[in-house]
Amino acid sequence: MSYTTDRQPQGLLKDIQTLLREGMIAELVAINDYTSFISATDNKEVKELFHHIREEEKHHYMEFLDALRSVDEEECKLSEEASEHIQISLKDKYKDEIHFKNTKNNLLTNIRDAIKGELEAIILYEDLISHLSDEKLINLIRHITKDEKEHTEELTRALIILDKDKYESS
Repeated sequence: MSYTTDRQPQGLLKDIQTLLREGMIAELVAINDYTSFISATDNKEVKELFHHIREEEKHHYMEFLDALRSVDEEECKLSEEASEHIQISLKDKYKDEIHFKNTKNNLLTNIRDAIKGELEAIILYEDLISHLSDEKLINLIRHITKDEKEHTEELTRALIILDKDKYESS
């Protein structure tokens, strides 16, 4: 969930709607990253961890979208219109993951990339909170930030367990 790449805005806060859209972008980046990480590993436990985090990122996306709809009347109206005229059959469900062979060496890199993204999201969200006065939005973003911190700890634990090198503090 990186905001230092070309995939994510740089935290340009113009108004509440921009803040919420930036959060949505960060969550979509995370969802795509975790989907890629799931595809790139054969390690069942790490795959399950990535899947768990991806599901929370999807939940965060919807929390941001619901908050956006509550403050942007036009967005809310367009959502209602879209639900009326977008008809897609539910019979065909799609799975994001594809399996890549010989990706075992990428697992640690993927875990480190995931940690980097979580840390960047925390920095972005904490900065955005500093510009808010709406307690409901502050609490929403604090809740999501707490989840991102939990993801950082879970991913770090997996990294320490799987990496042959030691991660030690002095």
